[in-house]
Amino acid sequence: MQPSNPHILKLDQFLTELDRFDLIVDVRSPAEFALDHIPGAVNYPVLDNEERAKIGTLYKQVSPFAAKKLGAALVSRNIAHHLEDHLLEMPREWRPLIYCWRGGERSGAFTHILNRIGWKAMQLEGGYQGFRRTVIDRLEAAAKHFSFQVICGMTGSGKTRVLQEAQQYGAQILDLEDLAIHRGSVLGNEPNIEQPSQKGFETALWNALRSLDPTKPVLVESESKKVGGVHIPDALMEKIRNGACIELRSSTQTRVSWLIREYHHFLSDTDNFKRKLALLTAHYGKVQIAQWNEAIDAKQFPSLVEELLVMHYDPSYQSSIVRNFPQYKIENFLQLENDSDEAFAKAAKAIVAKLNLN
Repeated sequence: MQPSNPHILKLDQFLTELDRFDLIVDVRSPAEFALDHIPGAVNYPVLDNEERAKIGTLYKQVSPFAAKKLGAALVSRNIAHHLEDHLLEMPREWRPLIYCWRGGERSGAFTHILNRIGWKAMQLEGGYQGFRRTVIDRLEAAAKHFSFQVICGMTGSGKTRVLQEAQQYGAQILDLEDLAIHRGSVLGNEPNIEQPSQKGFETALWNALRSLDPTKPVLVESESKKVGGVHIPDALMEKIRNGACIELRSSTQTRVSWLIREYHHFLSDTDNFKRKLALLTAHYGKVQIAQWNEAIDAKQFPSLVEELLVMHYDPSYQSSIVRNFPQYKIENFLQLENDSDEAFAKAAKAIVAKLNLN
């Protein structure tokens, strides 16, 4: 019987030990890291994208032994660079957690060298794949254990702002649009920021939920199953949609004013605005899209936004809210007075009090 490796962190210890490490080091390639990684991890690859592809080809076309020989040389060289560039100033007490794809060769080599130097490095059992299974399992558990209160409301009613304000008054919140880096509509992508991958979104979702208390309700905004290009896990989406609802209502004037403030980037990047509206051509036809483009060129933004609300967003909301949120009640609402900071704070405070969220 082989003795257990004292430098392996078992997957069942991962959640309790994760926050005790001084640094989490992902030694996978930059491409693997970009797709998803443990929150807070830094990327010190022992093989870059090209090197990893080269070793994989050598493994398949020549032999595993040939691949291991070249891989060892490249890994050793890259670890040396990371030691020189990032780690020489670390004290003896420094305690990192190292992981790769499956918790195998790449992280094992890095962990071994760090421990031979004298640091207390640990290698994550199962690597990223083990972590990924943990995320999936925990998201399924969250759907069973958490309860949600839902802020509903038409586009531009200020749901996201009130949700964020509610946190200041003691509410637990889950900001799905913030985690998805998207505002949840055809115009909703954040300028110059890419959305996370589906795996990256689920990791961010897991990380947000692990800081919340499942014995207390969580305030969340009504969303579609998809937020931009990512989708909310089905079980969690079903639990959210079965939560009690309160509707935030705002006048059309307030909604137009707030949307122009929130989507101000479209006022300067009108070509992008037109590209987004072009996605609605199948629904409204080329003539209508051309008229909206003319309004953009004429800078008639308030009237254009109001028309988009009346023609596109409001009918979509009204047809979906009752169908998707069975606890929605038309008489359970709160009125936002205007789009001032004071009005948002007042509405958030009232919702927290009404729903007993603090």
